[in-house]
Amino acid sequence: MYNITAKTEAIRQAFPALQRAHNGYPVAYFDGPGGTQVPTMVTDAIVDYLLHHNANTHWAYPSSAETDAILDNARLVFADFLNCRPTEVVFGQNMTTLTFHLARSLGRQWQQGDEIIVTDLDHHANIDPWRDLANEHGFVIRSARFDTRTGQLNLDHLEHLVSKRTRLIAIGGASNALGTINDLQTVINLASRSNALSFVDAVHYAPHVLCDTKALECDFLTCSPYKFYGPHAGVLYGRKTLLQNLNVPRLAPAGSTAPERLETGTLSHEAIAGSAGAVNFLASLTPIEPRRAALKATYQKLHERGQHLTTRLWEGLHSIPDVMCYGPPPSDARTPTVSFTIRGLTSEEACRKLSDYGLFLSHGDFYASTVVSRLGVEGLIRAGVACYTTEEEIDRLLIAVRQISK
Repeated sequence: MYNITAKTEAIRQAFPALQRAHNGYPVAYFDGPGGTQVPTMVTDAIVDYLLHHNANTHWAYPSSAETDAILDNARLVFADFLNCRPTEVVFGQNMTTLTFHLARSLGRQWQQGDEIIVTDLDHHANIDPWRDLANEHGFVIRSARFDTRTGQLNLDHLEHLVSKRTRLIAIGGASNALGTINDLQTVINLASRSNALSFVDAVHYAPHVLCDTKALECDFLTCSPYKFYGPHAGVLYGRKTLLQNLNVPRLAPAGSTAPERLETGTLSHEAIAGSAGAVNFLASLTPIEPRRAALKATYQKLHERGQHLTTRLWEGLHSIPDVMCYGPPPSDARTPTVSFTIRGLTSEEACRKLSDYGLFLSHGDFYASTVVSRLGVEGLIRAGVACYTTEEEIDRLLIAVRQISK
């Protein structure tokens, strides 16, 4: 049986941020869905790059060649992480920027009146780039509904929206506001049968479910390393033939082959090195070979642990008067992210009060503003379970919520 307490204490030693105290309390970071803390394996990779290898690419001197090798290695690492080829891994500033760039490229090959399907459950980074594209080119946006009671996407409604003019279905792997894990395979298969492309926003999905682009057979998938213990960066998977043939905005002298043809300007090499370090950190939690097998084992263990802690948090919150939880229960497919409200307090007021107890939670709409609007609330209080979260921190949070709700 996976020893939750013993393993967590070992993991926590890798995170210097966990030594922080606030108002006399040790800080408990529940803000992971907005960005996790970073282990020393990641910062070591960043510092090593900047201090010993810092250069631009493709020049005939050692530090430039070393930079090329570090970037090539990072593609290999993310190929293991996403189960794809290194030439299908694109790096960028963040998921939002990559999505705008991809949308602009795809829009150049579609016709006025073509349709794009998004969902009301998504972060707006997977809604507004497509809306902007539609406004510029006369495309039609159709949005699939979700059930506000269960937090589940209405797949029947999504299928009803598909037509002969559908060119792309943009679907979130998991809701960053409610924790819902969507049935990606059904949606991707629907897109394929309809001769449409599939785009998966895996920013909230990838930290909790190991992505498998080969099994999903999606066309594009994005993730953000800073949501799984890395630095601020973005990663895009794209099917090789699509990346090579996209009419991308690019400088004439820039590389013309995939994946570099989608990477504009000089990238943050240190962030890419750190992003690879984040994947290697996750693999190191189960020290076996090959790396993909280690990642699978780590994700399984963290899933079991996350489910245990989420159930503890969910049930505890439900026992507190004036607290309302949103999204699917722990028995359903979901991430270890729980959003709730406290009667009589705005989400910001509640989080400010909780921070007095050394409990750091995020509040508002988390850029999933359509979700919050559909729920009819001012904002949500969001608690995320990470690899360093403990039972004691969950219990501290429950005690504090009970206290401030009075």
